[in-house]
Amino acid sequence: MASNLLTDSPIIAFTILLTVIFTVPPIFERLRIPGLVGLLVAGVVLGQNGLKLLDSNSETVRLLSDIGKVYLMFVAGLEIDLGQFRKTKNRSIGFGTLTFLVPLITGILVGQLFNFGWNTSVLIGSLLASHTLLAYPIVSRLGVVMNEAVTVTVGATIFTDTGALLVLAICVGIHAGEFSALSLVTLLGGLAIYSVGVLFGFDWAGKEFFRRSGDEQSNQFLFILLALFLASVGAQIVGVEKIVGAFLAGLAVNDVLGRSPVKEKIEFIGSVLFIPCFFVDMGLLINIPAFIKTLSSIWLTVVIVVALISSKFIAAFLAKLLYRYNMAEMLTMWSLSLPQVAATLAASLVAYQTVNSAGERLINEGVLNSVIVLMLVTSIVGPLITARFAALLQLPQTDFETENLSTWWESSEGQPLEQIHHPFTVVVPIYNPQTQRYLIEIAALIAHHESGKIVPLAITKAHIHMDDPQLITALEQSQQRLKLAKEISQEFDVEVSTAIRIDDDIALAISRASREQNASLVVMGWSRTTGLRARLFGNVIDSVFWSSHCPVAVTRLVSSPTTIKRILVPIGDLRPQTISAWRFAQMLADVNQAEVVLLHVSDRNTPANLVEQFTHQLSDIVSKSHLQVSPHIQIITDDDVAKVIIREAQAFDLAVLRSVRYRTTGGLAVSQVTTQVIAELTCSIVLLGEAHL
Repeated sequence: MASNLLTDSPIIAFTILLTVIFTVPPIFERLRIPGLVGLLVAGVVLGQNGLKLLDSNSETVRLLSDIGKVYLMFVAGLEIDLGQFRKTKNRSIGFGTLTFLVPLITGILVGQLFNFGWNTSVLIGSLLASHTLLAYPIVSRLGVVMNEAVTVTVGATIFTDTGALLVLAICVGIHAGEFSALSLVTLLGGLAIYSVGVLFGFDWAGKEFFRRSGDEQSNQFLFILLALFLASVGAQIVGVEKIVGAFLAGLAVNDVLGRSPVKEKIEFIGSVLFIPCFFVDMGLLINIPAFIKTLSSIWLTVVIVVALISSKFIAAFLAKLLYRYNMAEMLTMWSLSLPQVAATLAASLVAYQTVNSAGERLINEGVLNSVIVLMLVTSIVGPLITARFAALLQLPQTDFETENLSTWWESSEGQPLEQIHHPFTVVVPIYNPQTQRYLIEIAALIAHHESGKIVPLAITKAHIHMDDPQLITALEQSQQRLKLAKEISQEFDVEVSTAIRIDDDIALAISRASREQNASLVVMGWSRTTGLRARLFGNVIDSVFWSSHCPVAVTRLVSSPTTIKRILVPIGDLRPQTISAWRFAQMLADVNQAEVVLLHVSDRNTPANLVEQFTHQLSDIVSKSHLQVSPHIQIITDDDVAKVIIREAQAFDLAVLRSVRYRTTGGLAVSQVTTQVIAELTCSIVLLGEAHL
């Protein structure tokens, strides 16, 4: 009776799922095992072969798992970088074709080898054809995302995932009923019309809605969710699987969302709730006796894993020959295209649950279990290989020779833009009287260096009635803070122009005021709840990073900026954004006559000639600067970047870091070096965020 209560009660089932999602992944990650594996294991333990606390057939689990499945594919479409795809469109399509067709053909041969029908064989091929960019955070951390081999592989994802889902739609349609040439043409025609309608219709509707809704993030969030589920329902209406619609919806709203806070909210909801529920349900579906039987007759699993690894390697090798890539680029492309998580798992579950009138599944338990093993193997091996060989990649020469490396306060000719159009202006939002002195000081030092001015900005939350006594009191307090700010500014002999604003949204008030003031830089204080990623529904700093037209310097100052004598700037790559962080530090150093150290942490596997090349390029950029204090360059070889930065920073007064937002992986959070560094540094910190482009 108690067992029935546990499995039948939706609230109890949901509570168990939340407990699993909250506790299990961190435990497995501490053991250096992917959190996904923990969710699968939890599903097995709690399912019919274990404690029988969860039932895959219950309405609660089915609903959450279905939402997680479409959410997984939606996020996969959302995370494809269309900008990078456009840059290398032809080569991305070329490699996408290779890394789709070779595994597809190999999978068909595997199916025929094990006496599956042609439809099932083609479906197995499509499961091998897609890939998940599980190792993207690794290439991002190494600073090689601009290497053509990486951008081509990222762009190829749109082709492989779309192709795999189209093949799935056809195979499911064939398996579900009577098949004829006319039914195939009807299915393909309906799918083509539907795809065009979703891709162009949702893109247009999204841009119109976002333009009209302005800053109403809650309504924008609901619009995106509605687009996801409308596309999923529409896919079922035209006779294809709903995950196809979810993926197309992700592609459709990709340009609409960009890197907005709404996108982070969408991904957050998926990564912490719905997508983990899908993986728990995958574990519930694992039949332990059948799984053991599959592993005892291990040949199917071994052949599928070997077929995937070898076919992806052949595709990368052919791309190497076709586009004349070097060995490191080829191996990076191969490793990036290895992991089989998002599209593969979602499609395999759909195929397993597709039953025809004769009661036959499109794929049996043996194939499903083999795919789960494939996911585990490739999600571990792929990132390991990427970490090994992506460190050997070279950035294209255009990054250093033809691309403009001038910073946000200089034109390409090296002339200060603000002196041409308007004075260099630093906007300083102030709120806390205890920390505003240091904020004003660092802003005044930068403004003094550029012969500019500072604008202390006080923001008062709006009330319905402008004569509300609370609003009047708040305005008086703001005036007092501005008076103190002006007194502090005058100590540094810089022009001061105070501003006060009444607004409902603090972040947008800062962004709008800085735009009105033609600000060159925004200097903000660091709140205790600040994180590089919004923990729940965003925060002020994340929103300002997103909406500001100019760079934003978020500061955590433990002493007066006037006492700063040693500044550390970690340099991960030589992109313009990184150089801007160094130039910001250099301006502060010029005023204080301080020392600047540019620290680059090199992976142990990086060849000496590449380290030497990086050092030479950095030295060349430094030598071309026209600042008073020349920085020192320090190169350290170590695999733990965060540990080295934290250790070296102990001897410095200030660390200037770049704000880097990493993608999630199919909605699953990844670790960030910068997050660890910020959490453990004891010196003052400036986190520099570039203007949103």
